[in-house]
Amino acid sequence: MPKSHRPYRIIISGGGTGGHIYPAVAIANQIKAISPDSEILFVGAKGRMEMTRVPEAGYKIVGLWISGLQRRLTLDNLSFPLKVLSSVRASHKIIKDFKPDAVVGVGGYASGPLLYAATAQGIPALIQEQNSYAGITNKLLAKRVAKVCVAYENMESFFPADKLVLTGNPVRQDILNVTEKRREALLHFGLTSEKKTILVIGGSLGARTINQSIAAGLEQIAEAGFQLIWQTGKGFYATAKELEQNYTDKGVRAFDFIKRMDLAYAAADVVVSRAGALSISELCLAAKPCILVPSPNVAEDHQTKNAMALVQQHAAILVRDVEAAQNLLPVTIALANDEQEQKRLAQNIAKMARPNAAADIVNELVKLIK
Repeated sequence: MPKSHRPYRIIISGGGTGGHIYPAVAIANQIKAISPDSEILFVGAKGRMEMTRVPEAGYKIVGLWISGLQRRLTLDNLSFPLKVLSSVRASHKIIKDFKPDAVVGVGGYASGPLLYAATAQGIPALIQEQNSYAGITNKLLAKRVAKVCVAYENMESFFPADKLVLTGNPVRQDILNVTEKRREALLHFGLTSEKKTILVIGGSLGARTINQSIAAGLEQIAEAGFQLIWQTGKGFYATAKELEQNYTDKGVRAFDFIKRMDLAYAAADVVVSRAGALSISELCLAAKPCILVPSPNVAEDHQTKNAMALVQQHAAILVRDVEAAQNLLPVTIALANDEQEQKRLAQNIAKMARPNAAADIVNELVKLIK
């Protein structure tokens, strides 16, 4: 990529979950890295987490009055057509005022109206699909945009093949080379290098099944001689913190949220995680042997499909949510005891890492502008 770029004006739209927001911010950071004077505007959905997370990352965001269609009959559904019309109108005005060179959609409610309005005005557009099973907004937009950047192979069943570019998901760059941070990581969490460490992450909101399975098995984990870094999410945190008191000297550490995920990965020998697209991309970069417990509460069961993409390459172990209460603990302890299997999984998952995802996506974007 050439060193000097003119300043660009880019709108990035979407959100709803961390899985949409973090890649969006990583794309914005990469645009700033190649062209520091570029102007970037985010467009999100009012009341969703992007409205706080994006300003925290240092970017300006405008909110649209939009939400998804509920699967059952609700008042929200009755107002849905009105919200769409209102959001498309608002999007046209945002585009007219901001005059972007190009727009990026990362999935989530807000990206639909914004990219619809942008493409109607002939502005180059690109979408980034994080999952191995495409979201409804991105599927609807695929015909209108010039490029579709994906994280998994075989996405032709969702998108026109000639628009596909396999880039991977943009994730935090501090996750690269976590092995070099192991000593710092163990110090940070107050753990010892004498014991193996299990890291449990249920996503930004936590995961009830995973949390309950771990809570029930704390005694077994301690008896087997393992340490535990346990990210519970807000809902389960009080319970976990109370349980932690009995096991502090055994190396059990509970957190509602872990800011330094790079250090959490660095300390971990084995990871138990949900199978969100972003979590998987991070695990690939960190090259950690993992057990994936896909959330059953997501559209089209896409987390199971994400997990299977790894399982088929012998790059992860799958435990289904309905079987977690019975199987998660024995499977985790077995993996923590099996260094050969850890090594095999780590080698295979590392092959699936795409550390240059953000740069590759921005490269495609710049080509569209030119």
